[in-house]
Amino acid sequence: MIKICALLIFCSFANFAFSQQFTISGMIKDNSGQPVPFASVYLKNTTQGTSANIDGKYEIKLKNGEQTLSFRAVGYKQQDHILNVITSTTLNVSLTSESYTLNNVTIKANAEDPAYAIIRKAIKQRKTHLEEVKAFNCDVYIKGVQRLKSAPKKFMGQDIRKIMELDTNRQGIIYLSESQSKFSFRRPNDVHEEMISSKVAGRNNAFSFNKASDLIINFYDNYLLENKLSARGYISPIADNALFYYKYKYLGETKENGETVNKIEVIPRRPNDPVFRGIIYIIDESWRIYNTDLFLTKSAGINFIDTLNISQQFTKVKDVYMPTAINFQFNGNILGFKFAGYFVGVYSNYDVLPVFPKNFFNGEILKVTKLVNKKDSIYWNNNRPIPLTADEKINYIVKDSIAKRKESKTYLDSLEKENNNFGIGKLLLRGYSINDRYDSVYISFDPVLRALMYNTVEGFAIKYGVNYRKVFGDRRSYNIRPELRYGFANQKLTGSLTGNYYYDPLKRASVGASFGKGIFDLNNLGSMTSLGNAINSLLYEKNFPKFYEKSFVNINTTRELASGLQGSISVDYTRNHTLTNTSDFKFFDNKTREFTSNNPFTPTAETPLFPTYTSFSASASLTYTIGQKYITRPDGKFYTESRFPRITLLYKKGFNGILNSDVDYDFVKAEVYQDRIGLGLWGYTSFLVGAGKFLNNSKMYYPEYKHFAGNVSTIFPPNLRKFQYLDFYQFSTNQQYFEAHLEHNFAGFFLNKVPLLRKAKLEEFIGGGYLSSPEKRNYKEFYFGLQRLVLRVSYGFAYDAAKKINQGFRISYGF
Repeated sequence: MIKICALLIFCSFANFAFSQQFTISGMIKDNSGQPVPFASVYLKNTTQGTSANIDGKYEIKLKNGEQTLSFRAVGYKQQDHILNVITSTTLNVSLTSESYTLNNVTIKANAEDPAYAIIRKAIKQRKTHLEEVKAFNCDVYIKGVQRLKSAPKKFMGQDIRKIMELDTNRQGIIYLSESQSKFSFRRPNDVHEEMISSKVAGRNNAFSFNKASDLIINFYDNYLLENKLSARGYISPIADNALFYYKYKYLGETKENGETVNKIEVIPRRPNDPVFRGIIYIIDESWRIYNTDLFLTKSAGINFIDTLNISQQFTKVKDVYMPTAINFQFNGNILGFKFAGYFVGVYSNYDVLPVFPKNFFNGEILKVTKLVNKKDSIYWNNNRPIPLTADEKINYIVKDSIAKRKESKTYLDSLEKENNNFGIGKLLLRGYSINDRYDSVYISFDPVLRALMYNTVEGFAIKYGVNYRKVFGDRRSYNIRPELRYGFANQKLTGSLTGNYYYDPLKRASVGASFGKGIFDLNNLGSMTSLGNAINSLLYEKNFPKFYEKSFVNINTTRELASGLQGSISVDYTRNHTLTNTSDFKFFDNKTREFTSNNPFTPTAETPLFPTYTSFSASASLTYTIGQKYITRPDGKFYTESRFPRITLLYKKGFNGILNSDVDYDFVKAEVYQDRIGLGLWGYTSFLVGAGKFLNNSKMYYPEYKHFAGNVSTIFPPNLRKFQYLDFYQFSTNQQYFEAHLEHNFAGFFLNKVPLLRKAKLEEFIGGGYLSSPEKRNYKEFYFGLQRLVLRVSYGFAYDAAKKINQGFRISYGF
């Protein structure tokens, strides 16, 4: 018995010793003693490893026994160190710059550079290498840091140093986050990632939005970063058409891990093409990418930042090469804020022959569970693969302590006391808010100036509301909004109360209700903003919008029925009444023009468009986005932009006789919509196609008609659904219709080639719309223009069949 116990104890100790891990740490520097940032440290011939931090410091945990560590960095010669691991130890490494020789190459004057032959072979093998790995999974660690290098003292009247918690030089870390995930991929584009841990400095309850898929930039693709840093993509140095956009220079070859690696400089043929510049490393004979050190600059058309450096290191896994270290470094200057930062990803423990369970890839690209951000400092100290720098350690300590203090009622009350100070200027221009962040209660009063308006039905009027919002810890919330409206000319006071309860963030589910009386546009899609109408009415004696009065009760609910499928139901009871103009006030009297009546079909006479009537109706809709991807977090479900169209089906029924309802109709419609379909260098396309029909229109009045988003104004908010030259009311239908909208943005494809215009970063676009219904057959419009960020200027033409009926400039603003 004693011998058996002794044997068990011995085995236990032996097992403990065998499984015990030790920490190997140190500094990685170059020959001159300078740190080598983000150097890779891996167990030789494996993908188990880590990366040094920006100061060249590294840490890696190893089991006891003999181990071989490989140290790599782009531009340096790989070093292997054999260790007999029996305790934690320090190993400092000095990397020497890689020597790339031209011994085997003869370069003759006027001859083609040898780099071209290598690149052609890499291009020929591009698709093979792109598709050779059908699936894989791996562990991912991502760290993101953004630093403010300098900033103005104040911005919009606010003390920048105080708001952003900067030092006396207005410098400091403004964002620091880390995450660990299990990442899975299957061709062509199935992705699933489960976050294991997450930490964000100063946001104890926040979740990092680091995604492994965002960092994997595959240069075997022809185009990269579409619709991210600019409206169009960037051409890979080994894309099928790369030779048209790049020049190449052979810098030499070296031996590494038994492979011959060619170092090639990639140079834009034209400085303003959407291309990279820098160094790409190609393995001889297999023509695979081994490393990249490539840049995008402002001349390539990137927005928001000045420079982006993408550095990648690949490691052999079985017979293929997979990225194990990816680093994005960037800097920029926006409105006097100079910033720099990086995101580094360490990809380890690859399995390139995984077996996934059925329905593993279901549209959920990232899953964040409830305890992900609850890991303590002990966990991170033991599991963080990249050591923190000194200022990052301080940033975590300071911001986490401030965050805890900010959660206290005393702190929040003192903060809200300052923020909730009443000011007349604040109320007039921005609105006034009373916030209680401790109890998550928010009350906001509308800006007074924005509530003022003028129209010929009410004269000068005010529509004023207050919003009350209560938020719960799991992102459930409810809103209540009372609103009053008063017209000084018609002396009508109306009001409403609206409430909404968002009760299930994971199912995007809510229920709402509203009741009251109000003044509404006859076109339920809207016609003109209240400010635009006031300007047109007071200055130009043009009263385009037409109104009616509605007493109403509405109950609605919406919920996700399946991934990408949203269902909605709405029930409405209304009492509708026509209105007439009561004011003809204007600042300037145009002798050749008079205000039109409030009936769009009898502009010179105030005749009722419809009798006073009651309507009881219900509608149900389904919206399905094909291939919808989403992120699941404890506080909700977040959709990402889909690569496929969104389809909407709607059925609406007007019930005759129920609650004295005077209507009887059935309406169905279908729409297909997709935004920003990437077309590589040619920009992107958006479209909307819709058709509908009243299956029954026995009893209905103008407000129940199908209306269209028209426009007669020179300046208007953009909307793909909007016709730019169509009257708001004349062509509404109670029968059937077909409409189509198409717009293509060339994203500077042509103007980028004009020296005097390319710096403006203007984007060319063309578009058109089509409408056919019994009221307006074969209406067409075409337009073309220029866009810069949120401002667009276009010129277009409208046709009724083959007859041109309108043309002119249009200016739109906003997203």
